Amino acid sequence: MALFRFPSEPPSRPLIRTPNLYLRAPQAGDHAAWSALRMESREFLAPWEPTWNEDDLTRTSFRLRAKRAAREISTDEAYSLFIFETHTETLLGGLTLGLVRRGVAQACTLGYWMGRRHAGKGHMTEAVRGAVRFAFSDLALHRVEAACLPNNEPSRRLLERVGFRHEGLARAYLKINGNWADHLLYGVLASDVPPGSRP
Repeated sequence: MALFRFPSEPPSRPLIRTPNLYLRAPQAGDHAAWSALRMESREFLAPWEPTWNEDDLTRTSFRLRAKRAAREISTDEAYSLFIFETHTETLLGGLTLGLVRRGVAQACTLGYWMGRRHAGKGHMTEAVRGAVRFAFSDLALHRVEAACLPNNEPSRRLLERVGFRHEGLARAYLKINGNWADHLLYGVLASDVPPGSRP
């Protein structure tokens, strides 16, 4: 099991690398690219996310977000990461391995978002594969869980493509875009794929 211990500043090194991407914690200097990508993708993301706060895109809010991400990584609570294309260093979106449970569970919950102009190009599939591999090998977790809205067909296909299995339906599971919404539940286990061919 690898537990990361960092000071209050976010770790600058990538925690996850894939053939075309790297994932790292948010840094203060990411604010401009992040806020621009979120703003231009707002209508695209709104149906799948909680309602945004009025100050969501401000520099102050972002600074608090980055500090919280660093603290949660240092305490092994969650790994909130930005996704970058390696060749261009372009910010594409974000991914979180959150709600890390140790003890008898050894599990976490996966969440992700992609900027509108980068969607549908295979980036998130690659990022999720890398994140699942990181969860099993680096964090030594047993299970990764995910949930998506029943009408979010791209997300359903993505999860199934990287090895998640549909496990059930949770009624009024999360408040999305101002409304409590049912979610399909998915999970993947470290034992679901043979060693050496992990997602």
